[in-house]
Amino acid sequence: MLTFFAKYLTVGVFNTLIHWMTFFICLSQGLLQSTANVIAFCLAVTFSFFVNARWTFKQQATPFRYILYVIFMGAMAFGVGYVADRNGLYPLITLIASSALSLACGFIFSRFIVFKGNK
Repeated sequence: MLTFFAKYLTVGVFNTLIHWMTFFICLSQGLLQSTANVIAFCLAVTFSFFVNARWTFKQQATPFRYILYVIFMGAMAFGVGYVADRNGLYPLITLIASSALSLACGFIFSRFIVFKGNK
């Protein structure tokens, strides 16, 4: 389990870079945090899904798994952005909260639901 998490964390570092850079670019274009967070997340989650499928969990990246992963993770990303918009939170807080939640919940969801076939 620790090996899976270490690999997932490594992919997560790159995911975070993609997410944060895209988020700030979207904000600079005048988008709301909720919208910017979903766009950034969709780009980052696509990268993470395929790398984690192949490298971390050594599973096939099927369309069903991808859709399941994107829906779950996208809902979390939107939820964090929505709460941030409603409470006037600083964008960096949005990113930190989204990244932390994605790491913890994303790993559990990936390991035990999306890629459960690899023990």
